[in-house]
Amino acid sequence: MRFIARFFGFVFATGAIVFLIGAVAAAGLIYVFSKDLPDTAQLRKYEPPVTTRMHAADGSILAEYSHERRLFLPGSAIPSLVKQAFISAEDQNFYTHNGVDPQGVFRALSVLAQGGRHVQGASTITQQVAKNFLVGNEHSIERKIREALISFRIEAAYSKDRILELYLNEIYLGLGNYGVAAAALNYFNKSVHELTLAEAAYLAALPKAPNNYHPFLHRERAIDRRNYVIDRMVTDGFVSREDSEKAKAEPLGVNPRVLSPNTYVAGFFAEEVRRDLLERYGEKKLYEGGLSVRTTLDPQMQAWTRKALADGLVRFDEAHGFRGPMRHIDIAADWGVALAEIPALGDVRPWRLAVVLETTDAGARIGLQPAHEKSGDVARERETGLLAQEGMRWTGHSPRSALTAGDVIYVEPLTGRDGQYRLRQIPEISGAMMAMDPYTGRVLSMVGGFSYDQSEFNRATQALRQPGSAFKPFVYATALDNGYTPSSSLLDEPISIVQSNGEVWSPENFEGERGSGPHPLRYGVEHSKNMMTVRLAKDVGMPLIAEYAKRFGVYDDMPPYLAMSLGAGETTLIRMVNAYSMMVNGGERIKATLIDRIQDRWGHTIYRHDERQCLACDAATWENQNEPRLIDKRTREERVALDSLTAYQITSILEGVVQRGTGVAIKAVGKHLAGKTGTTNEAKDLWFVGFSPDLAVGVFIGYDRPRSMGEGRAAQAATYAAPIFRDFMMVALKDKPDVPFRVPAGIKLISIDPKTGLRSQGAGTILEAFKAGTAPPDFYATPGGDGGVLATSPQDIDSQVGSGTGGLY
Repeated sequence: MRFIARFFGFVFATGAIVFLIGAVAAAGLIYVFSKDLPDTAQLRKYEPPVTTRMHAADGSILAEYSHERRLFLPGSAIPSLVKQAFISAEDQNFYTHNGVDPQGVFRALSVLAQGGRHVQGASTITQQVAKNFLVGNEHSIERKIREALISFRIEAAYSKDRILELYLNEIYLGLGNYGVAAAALNYFNKSVHELTLAEAAYLAALPKAPNNYHPFLHRERAIDRRNYVIDRMVTDGFVSREDSEKAKAEPLGVNPRVLSPNTYVAGFFAEEVRRDLLERYGEKKLYEGGLSVRTTLDPQMQAWTRKALADGLVRFDEAHGFRGPMRHIDIAADWGVALAEIPALGDVRPWRLAVVLETTDAGARIGLQPAHEKSGDVARERETGLLAQEGMRWTGHSPRSALTAGDVIYVEPLTGRDGQYRLRQIPEISGAMMAMDPYTGRVLSMVGGFSYDQSEFNRATQALRQPGSAFKPFVYATALDNGYTPSSSLLDEPISIVQSNGEVWSPENFEGERGSGPHPLRYGVEHSKNMMTVRLAKDVGMPLIAEYAKRFGVYDDMPPYLAMSLGAGETTLIRMVNAYSMMVNGGERIKATLIDRIQDRWGHTIYRHDERQCLACDAATWENQNEPRLIDKRTREERVALDSLTAYQITSILEGVVQRGTGVAIKAVGKHLAGKTGTTNEAKDLWFVGFSPDLAVGVFIGYDRPRSMGEGRAAQAATYAAPIFRDFMMVALKDKPDVPFRVPAGIKLISIDPKTGLRSQGAGTILEAFKAGTAPPDFYATPGGDGGVLATSPQDIDSQVGSGTGGLY
């Protein structure tokens, strides 16, 4: 007995010593590994990288920008079904352990020893939070120890709900998605609240190894893992057996969300906003700051703008003939594979790439590139059609003479002709078009070229082009604001200017048209007379015109040369449309914007375009108080670009351009419209900028490397730019009432003869706008070259037209 007692005493003493040594060793290890542990306090300030989202004006998502696709959701906003799915899949004892789950460790080892199909991880959700936020992914014993120690600290400092919130927003779930909100949206095109049991279970299956359960590459494995999670949820009491069986019978159902500005053919618009955000806030805030950007884009108007511009560019391009196929491929083997490898423009639908398989005089059989590429089976799809003779009529050739087997071309379905197509080609000519609210500067639509996929260069904001005659209204507005009237007489006769270098400049009218004598000021704009404009600019003074051009924002510092009065300087489309808007809005300065408002990740507004204040707009109740008023704190100089009476006068003159002048093609719209054509020397740029009472629109076309678009009347703005404006206004104003331009108080409308500018009654007269005290007399005394009176009545003026003997200017 004594021996037994001594033996047990020895064992006990040895055990105590070993225990003490182990405790000391453990304490030492804990001390060593605890010395440099990260501070868990940073979890309180958790601000993960969050996706910046760009919205159109109607709230639809236009684009997203991120390094990690993540949308932060508070834990209270995450449905219980989603939480339960992840707990069952990752940490069934989450609400009972203190950071490390010994039971889970033994269970994972047991499954591993038995060779189970579903290997279980031993890390708890808390440990995964520690790894993702504080420790890192290094594979080492030291990292696991530090992870466990930090997990204990996290559990002591934070609630279980907070820990779960951190986990569900941070975890990587494959296909570039971080967190359950982004994953739900991008896998199933749903919010987390719309997820079914099967969908929530699939997302919960992904943290273990997202690439192993890829929905397309490893579909069966993904379904197997999803069903395992559903079974775990049954075991944990979260769902019934009946519901689980229904969920397991469902297909995977992954439907990746396709989000691209091309959805709204708005690539140019979205990129312009992205560049603005980058300049304002820098790359980190743009791609990680979770900004919510409400843009001014009207998706419907954007589609109309793109169609009108594209149709106009194609119309010009096809009028200059077929340039041949894009390329040639070998169709002896598998034409589908070769055609699929050619990148197609994604923003020109319904155009599609096709390859010519065989030709006849009556048509060509073509093979079509799949409209929607599918991973792994694109090369096996074979769709054919007929390129009809009707679809090639614009080329002037038969299919057999223009094409050969193997030629790659673009085609478009013929309306009402199933399986038949029309030949298309990407235009060489380019251009831009945009529409704006003239009272706020909100850009409602913007297209910077034929295809953003082809070229990201935005010709609406980046291309510096000569506006030509589209600049003339600013010359005439300057004159009207400084003593001239719409009936002031100007000579349309040759003029020669001696320049500072001694050379003589003699501007001519379009196509060398001869002078036609004296005319009212209005006539010079309506018929775009260069000689009248130069005479006016010389009399008004180019320094003053340069000042007005700066007020309107057309140029920042325009050289005071007379040639600039004919639009020889370079500017952008967005500047021109913004400037024209100030005419129709009564002369108020506005600034073009593509952004209405920007909010940070917490919903605080950090930018708003409309800077006016509404001090009474936040009233809690209605107590018969006056309606709130918007307060504009700008000074008059900051607010006014042009006197409102002058603004109406130039608007009325520009309406005459549409009614009687170079923009008469637009008259077909049947609404009150105004604007001006612009054709530069050698027709290198063709413009039309104009407006309705509530919508300003501009368009220009030209080659990216400027060159002539033709000679004479075959290439002028009235032929190509104005019809694009017309086609857009046809649809944009289709359901809008025909509203006349607003006449400000102080304007007197007097019936005059548009040929002479004098008072007149009866047929052929128009209502002209005059300021108080500037109404026209019954006749003009027009001084001659020697100071004598040449004409005292309209009849006398008419008798001297073309004589070249004097005139006012």
